[in-house]
Amino acid sequence: MSQSWYKVDNVAKVFLATASRRDPRVIRISCTLQDPVQPELLNEALRSTAREWPQFQVTLHRGLFWHYFESTDLLPTVHEEDKAPCAPLYVPERRNRLLYRVTYFNNRINLEMFHALTDGNGGFLFLKSIVHNYLSLCHPQEMLGAATPNSASAGEREQDSFRKFYGASKRSNVQKDPKACHLRGLRLPYDQLQFFEAHLSVQEVLSKARALGVSMTSYIGASMMLAIYAELPALERGKPITISLPVNLRNYYPSETARNFFNSVYVGIVVKETDTLETLAPQFDALLKEKLLPENIRAQMDEFETLEHIPGIRPVPLVIKNAVVNLFTQNADKRVTAVLSNMGRLSVPEKLTPYVRSFSAFSSAKTLFTVVTSYGDDLVLGTASALRSTNVLSRLYRGFVQNGLAVTLYATEVEK
Repeated sequence: MSQSWYKVDNVAKVFLATASRRDPRVIRISCTLQDPVQPELLNEALRSTAREWPQFQVTLHRGLFWHYFESTDLLPTVHEEDKAPCAPLYVPERRNRLLYRVTYFNNRINLEMFHALTDGNGGFLFLKSIVHNYLSLCHPQEMLGAATPNSASAGEREQDSFRKFYGASKRSNVQKDPKACHLRGLRLPYDQLQFFEAHLSVQEVLSKARALGVSMTSYIGASMMLAIYAELPALERGKPITISLPVNLRNYYPSETARNFFNSVYVGIVVKETDTLETLAPQFDALLKEKLLPENIRAQMDEFETLEHIPGIRPVPLVIKNAVVNLFTQNADKRVTAVLSNMGRLSVPEKLTPYVRSFSAFSSAKTLFTVVTSYGDDLVLGTASALRSTNVLSRLYRGFVQNGLAVTLYATEVEK
């Protein structure tokens, strides 16, 4: 990388201040191939990819006023999967370690990264590079001339785009989101998370969404709201169900950074007993479109980054900054019921497509967090849940089936 160390971005500061045993702020991205993984070749491909992505070959350190990444000569090593998904990667007492791991199981390659290092989009680029290099070793003749998944320069990938595009704009008539209802009930013991992977047809879901005149994200988000509403106690039903939706800011700014560069928008609706998917999905869609207007996204990004530019903030000791960030995050969490992150349609260079079956993703969570990915006609909903009860997800999947959608479901085992 161009320098031996650099400060973490503003989103990373939030993850560092709020990481916990329940939610260690780890994202997991997986690629399932057509053939079983060859560990030796995958390890060779990983080390080759690490040299191409020096910004991820770093360790995390804690200074007096900020956290910072420092370059390291540590080499990544592939292991067969032996931990639960999204297991912790960063513990302050064990600093000199890489902030990502690569594992395999049968046909699947898993990349897990500490969220302070990158977001889902940056993680997918890194995983695609690993897969590209691995398949080039497995099928050297067939992969000759295959395009690389990412053509951005090292400088572009390392850019702190929050700082680069901060414009100090302000939103007028900013309204604070009201407190949302929350999923109650016992959490899984031993700080466990349970993971659910639901596979649907992209074309079938798109057809249902288009019939209602809404986007796929709105169709899934409204379906989720109905499932949550059915499980709410009567006293909670007067509060809005609020879905937090991370937004890829690269769609709004000319950035090719592989660091964190996203914000979240919030869609909150007070669901009524008479609501159906036909009435709720258009409401969700209209609210989401308003939130995604470029002027609103840009003003929100500037509002978030403004904190970094307040005079007198920089010399405040890190322990105080972390306490304040944690307090603000707890307050923000009161306005969120669940998280839905749509990574959009994923693709790989044409020569790789015969060897790649699907992609999927998870993010660790305090309650319920769903990541949506699509590759070809395979739509995957990867949900992490801290709840002992699976009723909300059961209702969600059952609702899909009742609407004529075929669902194939996988889930991890947990101790209850």
